[in-house]
Amino acid sequence: MTTGAGQGSGRSAPPALPAASAVPADAPHYHGHRDRLRSRFQEAGADALPDYELLELLLFRSIPQRDVKPLAKALIARFGSFAEVLGAPASRLTEVKGVGEGVALDLKIVEAALRRMAKGAVAKRTVLSSWSAVLDYCRTAMAFAEREQFRILFLDKKNAVIADEVQQTGTVDHTPVYPREVMRRALELSASAVILVHNHPSGDPTPSGADVKMTRDLVDIAKPLGIAIHDHVIVGRDGHASFRGLGLI
Repeated sequence: MTTGAGQGSGRSAPPALPAASAVPADAPHYHGHRDRLRSRFQEAGADALPDYELLELLLFRSIPQRDVKPLAKALIARFGSFAEVLGAPASRLTEVKGVGEGVALDLKIVEAALRRMAKGAVAKRTVLSSWSAVLDYCRTAMAFAEREQFRILFLDKKNAVIADEVQQTGTVDHTPVYPREVMRRALELSASAVILVHNHPSGDPTPSGADVKMTRDLVDIAKPLGIAIHDHVIVGRDGHASFRGLGLI
């Protein structure tokens, strides 16, 4: 025969344990904020969060013991947007109070992961049938760089990417391009066509007169070699410009 709990034992029942999810009363105020923000992300997705809150989610892992909302807002105020924070050089990120080398490195790792994903969407695919993926990749890779870069996507006969190379890196408003060197590299790779890409750090992707002349020089050199210039795309924070779309080639 068993005895009911507390009957004749002289002992009281043990106290109930707190729920596993309970937050200690002395926990820092930002702990609850972090849980709420994570829940919003899980339930509504990234589009429901402003840039600074998405940045907070990244900073949670880099800075576990501090309220990171002020830092996230300071970074957005300094660089302009979530994408521009990730695209900023580590040396400039560490100029912001509260961003050490470890935090800057974590942000650059995220940027590298995004680039790798965007590049994977283009690699070994027929680029002319996945043009939006090409534009996404070019913007991810170059739109927020602080110096001009001249990139070339070399394509095979099926218009699949066989090489993706940055040929030159210049200043904030100029990149030297040598058309004969571009064509020499295309011949080395047995490329049938190329897509030219460069960025305007100013943010405005409007082609300059020098951009137009350089592109036409490349077209003139490429044509006798049987190499097609499918397009020249300029990317910037404010969007992109396609030479073919503008009727410039």
